[in-house]
Amino acid sequence: MHTPTNTFKQAMAEGRTQLGLWLGLADAYSTEILAGTGYDWLLLDGEHAPNDLRSQLHLLQAVASATSALPAGAQPPHPIARVPVGDTALIKQYLDIGATTLLVPMVDTAEQARGLVRATRYAPEGVRGMGSALARSSRWQAYPNYVHEANAQICLLVQAETVQAMENLDAIAAVPGVDGVFIGPADLSASMGHPGNPGHPDVQAAIHEGIARILRAGKAPGILATNEVQARQWLAAGARFVAVGIDTMLLASAARQLLARFRPDGAAQARPNGY
Repeated sequence: MHTPTNTFKQAMAEGRTQLGLWLGLADAYSTEILAGTGYDWLLLDGEHAPNDLRSQLHLLQAVASATSALPAGAQPPHPIARVPVGDTALIKQYLDIGATTLLVPMVDTAEQARGLVRATRYAPEGVRGMGSALARSSRWQAYPNYVHEANAQICLLVQAETVQAMENLDAIAAVPGVDGVFIGPADLSASMGHPGNPGHPDVQAAIHEGIARILRAGKAPGILATNEVQARQWLAAGARFVAVGIDTMLLASAARQLLARFRPDGAAQARPNGY
């Protein structure tokens, strides 16, 4: 049995746009629900959501279990696991629990990117530790050639989200083994002196330019959008993997809209006995 093909990496290499959803609820039950809704990819956030290694495992299992809920012939969503930091040992653990696509935050230089590529590859191309016999990634050796096939299926996405990263963007995108570069609007706006204002014209211009530069390097640009106007803007600019929403925001928005239909004035209703 061959190691499965990384369909997300294949789509990026072929220039096919992939629509995703950002998951921050850190819950396997909600993840399983959302995995059956038809998105191309789901981001399992280990940086700003309260996920640790074990909960990331549960989220990966939840995504995998949702295949049966999809229509016949539908492609299951691809899980992308975001690590909290680009640490070699932590990356090894994420890969061993079965993550095949990683998103690594705060990558400012090509040197950092090259180190991350090495962290995701077995020797001689990298330094990933050899523990596949214990690992879900090889299905506990059900994929007999996993250690020989894994390197080709790992997809590495790095985040450019500072002024320094944008200055080094061409070199970062040119690193062999980097499959895509994700631009982080919130952190980039702060780094540019406009915290909390990713819509500032200078930030927007930097993102547009960044997407074009990543495309020129032959790599896939990615970004997160929190409304439809933003998402369509970045898709039109050429972004190849775009998260078009966040589960926490969708839940809160839907709950508010439902309540507004029953209580249009938005006034809080007093509860008897303080409950």
